[in-house]
Order: sequence, then structure tokens, then C-alpha cells
Amino acid sequence: MAAQQTSDSVILFGANEPDERGRVLNAGSLSVEFHRGLLRYVRRGDRELMRAVAFIVRDEVWGTYETEVAALKIDEAPNAFRIRYEGRCAEGAVIYQADITGAENELVFAARVIVARDFRTNRTGFVILHPLDGCAGCPVEVEYVDGRKELAEFPSRINPYQPFFSVRAVKHEFAPGAFVTARLEGDAFEMEDQRNWSDASFKTYVRPIGLPWPYELKAGQQLEQRVSLIIEGRPRTEARTARADKTEVALGGVAGKMPQIGVEIPAAEGVASRSNLALLRALGPGVIVGEAQRQLGHGRSEIALYREIADACRASLTLEASISGTEDPQQEANRLAEECAAAGAEIHSLTLWAAADIKGVLPGSAWPQQPPLEAIRWAALAAFPRARIGGGAHGFFTELNRRRPLAHFVDYISFTTTPIVHAADDRSVMETLETLPAIFASAAAIAGGKPWRVGPSGIGTRDNPYGAGPTPNPRNRRVCMAEADPRHRGLFGAAWTVGYLAAAAASGAEAVILGAATGPRGAIHRRLAHSLPWFDEGPGRLIYPLFHVISAAASASDAELLTARSSASGRIAALGWLDGKAVRLLVANLTPESRHVGLQGVPLAGATCRTLNADAFGAATAGPDWTKEPAPPLPRSNLELSPYAVAFVTACAS
Repeated sequence: MAAQQTSDSVILFGANEPDERGRVLNAGSLSVEFHRGLLRYVRRGDRELMRAVAFIVRDEVWGTYETEVAALKIDEAPNAFRIRYEGRCAEGAVIYQADITGAENELVFAARVIVARDFRTNRTGFVILHPLDGCAGCPVEVEYVDGRKELAEFPSRINPYQPFFSVRAVKHEFAPGAFVTARLEGDAFEMEDQRNWSDASFKTYVRPIGLPWPYELKAGQQLEQRVSLIIEGRPRTEARTARADKTEVALGGVAGKMPQIGVEIPAAEGVASRSNLALLRALGPGVIVGEAQRQLGHGRSEIALYREIADACRASLTLEASISGTEDPQQEANRLAEECAAAGAEIHSLTLWAAADIKGVLPGSAWPQQPPLEAIRWAALAAFPRARIGGGAHGFFTELNRRRPLAHFVDYISFTTTPIVHAADDRSVMETLETLPAIFASAAAIAGGKPWRVGPSGIGTRDNPYGAGPTPNPRNRRVCMAEADPRHRGLFGAAWTVGYLAAAAASGAEAVILGAATGPRGAIHRRLAHSLPWFDEGPGRLIYPLFHVISAAASASDAELLTARSSASGRIAALGWLDGKAVRLLVANLTPESRHVGLQGVPLAGATCRTLNADAFGAATAGPDWTKEPAPPLPRSNLELSPYAVAFVTACAS
């Protein structure tokens, strides 16, 4: 088969470079994973008490430098370990000596920094990540730099700004009767709710964001910082099941409606998308989202392409547009309406921003001058009286949360997410699925009863609200804030998309826009400026695995959604709905290990199952006909899912 002509890494991750895992070190019941200079998954027994501790260096546009680790020395004894290394960042501009010691009840990470040359940075120093489990909505004791202590709570609903400032220590209960105190020394620290960016953590970090940035470190300057984790109490050991890799998925009753499913046509992809109309029709999106940034010159020609594509797909057309914001917004909106009329485009939904709102505004920064949100909304309503008028954020949920639209002025709200803002390794990306219920609940609260939609979202980043644009990725690697993420093209991307859809549907999304039709975030392959392993190497390699996930969900728009509960939501995701007299179910393995999945509530008589896995990769990427082949019978009530596989189950409704 075609799939056998490429490596497992390309099939799973779209790249020949597998994800790296660190070395696990133990000190009695304390364990930690050490990888490229940072500590991850600090655990006491099987209970996680800290997600990560890292010394990081960021540039002037919030990019994080990779740490070059040299002179590494690791000593490990039964009840203690010690790690020493030299970290070099920013081509040697910042050099630090790290000394990490671990014992049964204490973990210390100390860094002594020497600045080799003048260097401008937005952040240089420690960050620690608190996991959501045991933290979100739970009590916390905060000690401030002035010695005060406060009993408070980690935010339950996502906090748009920092919940705690001037922090010296943070103490929380990570298991019944077991506590961890994180003490931070050497600079001023504060905390932010990283769920804003879909990270599965709260982050306590060095240097308050309200201070001027970027700031300059001078050659010869020396810094010392230290993080100590002090553990009190011992969690109970939880009994392990005989089949730790076995998960149950229980299908239940009707829980609402499936969302409309759509894709974006970025202005730069209009021609390529039109040239793939047959595949786009097979994808079946119910919503086409077109981009019209007037300050970039987008106008009639781009809108005409969106209209043609929407008509061919029998989809509604949403226009996400921006005006300069330096003129009268009504005049600018009228000109946009004239361009749409000249293109023959019937706009079903319109979200209109001032150009300044395309980018984010970080805390402590001045808001740019622009028309009031209500003035832009009224201009859109007057110019497009037949369209639904939306509000929200062109960027991430963060921007929606920090500049909330006046819900009574809009018909719906929208925003996007990406899982690679702060970390781009495989586990961090899958962990972002944990945050989606909180993001969507917070979005629904902001909407105040109005409908909400999410996207265009995918693993790749649509735009960087904090810089000029997404991070270039010519080497096809796992890179933060990149538009072209290789995993989008592999089975990993299909599994992640199932998890994303399941969370959005269960949370009541009106519509979910999944990436783009073509291009770096597309479901349909086209050649890019850099080579794409396997897909560029021969004919008949037309679509990516997630095409089939999007197509299946798109065919179910407005169908009755069924509850589909996974006993291990971080490992197995499931999405179910009624299709006439049939039950349809998508089940995705979110892990790099094979999983056994038991199905409950699925009628077995005549049930079939088609599995998108490594064996099916060649046929599945050759075109949409893979789903038209007869599917084999469902094997009893069990699924065997290889890494990142997706099962498409069809059964007769009882």
C-alpha cells in the first residue's frame, strides 16, 4: 500500500521527526521528567503536583528560544537525584548554570545567569505551570512579596487577567491531605490563567507583565533565581485496574444539536480552493468563511471567489472583515457592502472589526485609537441589513475575554483557538483539549445567551495576535505559533480534530470552523513553499486524514447530538449523533499507544466500523472515496485503536 512507502512518523505526525520524551528521574515516591533543560510532570506517586518548571528566555515578540544544554551531569540515587547543566539561549546571549536537586519532599531548581552581550527580552527567568486537576476552582494559599498571606481560589471561570500579583509562594492541595508549596525567589512573580490560550495550566512567571517590555539585559549582568517545591503529606495510593489501556465509551440520549461545520477560505487560498471545488463539495462544509481585510486590499475579486465556492458547496457565506478604523465606520462599511454586491455575494453572517482589533493588546499596553465597538456594529447592520452581525475576536479566546463585545449589540460571538501558543510538543497539544469545556463555558457566559461559534481553528495558528504573523516553519518541525504544523497532515491531526469537535458540540457551539480548505491549515493538499513529506512525492495524494473527520461531522450539521462519555477523556475522545435511523459515532485515540475501547449503548446488530489508521493511510489520503467502500462489521462491542487512530462506527438506531 502507499502508506507502506513512508515512515510511521509521517503517517502519525506528518514529519519524519518523532516527538521527543525526556528522562524520568525518581527520588523515592517523587518523580519528574527532565527534557532539554526543563522539568515536566512532577508527581508524588501517581498524582501530579506540578505540570512544569522551566527557565525560559523570550525575545521581543514573545518567541521562546530553545535551550542548548551543555555539560549535562545527572546523578541518581534511590531517594535523591541531582541535575547540573549549562543552558545557552539566544545564540549565547544568555547563559545560565542550572542546579536541580530532588528529594522525597523537596525539589529545587536554581539558576545563576550571566548575560554575555546586551540583549532585549520580554521575559528571562522561571515559569512554573500548575495543572488544572486539583487547581481550577480549588482553594489556594498565596504568599505575597510583602509577607502577607491570603486564602483564595484558583479561577473557575477563565480569568482574562492575572488573578494574583507580586507572588512569593503558592500552596495548593494536589491530593486529599497532600499539599505542595511553590516558592519563587530572585525576582517578582505573578500568575496568569493559561486556559485563555487553551493551555492546560495556570502559569506563575517572572517579571510582571505591567512593567515595561521589552527590557534590556546588559552584558556582564548577573541574575540568580530559584524555585522550590515543598511537599507535605502523602496521597493515598490508588488501586490500578488490570487493563490500564482499556477505556469505556458510553453512548446515551439526545443532548442537543450538532453544530454547523465550516472551513475558512483565506484570501491567499481563494484561487487554490476554487481549483479544488470537487474535493470541497465532497468535504461538504455548511459554512464558508471568507477573509476581507480592507487594509490589506481585499475586495471584490476575493469576495467573488468566496461566493463561487459557497454556491458550489451549497453553504452559507460568512465574511470576516476589517476596516481601517481611521475613517467614518459607516462609510467604510458601505464600501464593503458595495464590493459584496458587485461580487454577487449574499452575506449570511458578517463579523466586522477595526484593523487595530486584528491584533491583541497585552495588559499594561495602551489600547489603540479606533471607533467604539457599538459604532462598528451599527455600521455593519446598516450596510448589511439582511446579514447576521457578529462580534468577538479575530484572534484567540484571550482577546475575546479581554475585550468583550456588547452581547446585546450582536447576533452571535466568535473567536479562535490554537494549541501551540506556548508549547508545541505532542502531549501539550493533546492536553489543550482538557481546557476546551472551560473555554466554551466562558465564551457562552460572555455571549449572554446569544449563539457562539469557534474558529477558524486547528493545530496550526491562523494569525499571531502578538506579532507580525505566524512563525515560519520551513523545516517542518513542531514550532510554537506556526501556521504550517506537520501534525495537521497526519493521523494525529485527525484524532485531535475529533477531540475538538466533541468538546465544541457538547458545549453547544452554533458552528465550528475547522481550519481552511487548502494551504497550511487546509484539509486538501497543495504544494507549499517548503516540501511536505510523502504528499509532495507522488500523484494521488490529495487530502489529509482529517478531511474524513470534517466531512463526517459536516454531513451531520443540525442532526441530533448524542451524549458520548469516555471513561478516559484525555486518552479517548468520542462524538455521536443520529443520522435518520442510524447511529453514527467517531472514536479517536489521542495517545501514541494502542488502546482497547469498549462501547456501551451502541446497537450491535448490523453495526459496522471503518478505522482510519496507518494501514488505511494510503487509501484515505487518495481521495474522499475511502468512505464509500463497504465497512467491515463492528467486532463485538470492542475497538482496537492503534496510535491516533479514528474509528467511524455506524449502527442501527434502536
